[in-house]
Amino acid sequence: MSTREQISEALLLEEETVRQNEIVLFNDEVNTFDHVIDTLISVCDHTPEQAEQCSLIVHYKGKCTVKTGDYKDLEPRCTSLLGAGLSAEIV
Repeated sequence: MSTREQISEALLLEEETVRQNEIVLFNDEVNTFDHVIDTLISVCDHTPEQAEQCSLIVHYKGKCTVKTGDYKDLEPRCTSLLGAGLSAEIV
């Protein structure tokens, strides 16, 4: 095995172990844009612009990844989103 192949294999293994989880927010017919935006700002540390963009993507596409990271960090955030009446899950 060449050095180049060894490096490629090592990078692939590293990439697999650093896999990030995601919080996916789903569209619903209940929550207002303002509520979704305010919740994303407070729970996911979004800027107002990020929160607005995510809310529009959720509205038109049905879902949007709103936060990526370690499961330990995402779990309480997802719980807070659910507690605020939003529909979300960690994938």
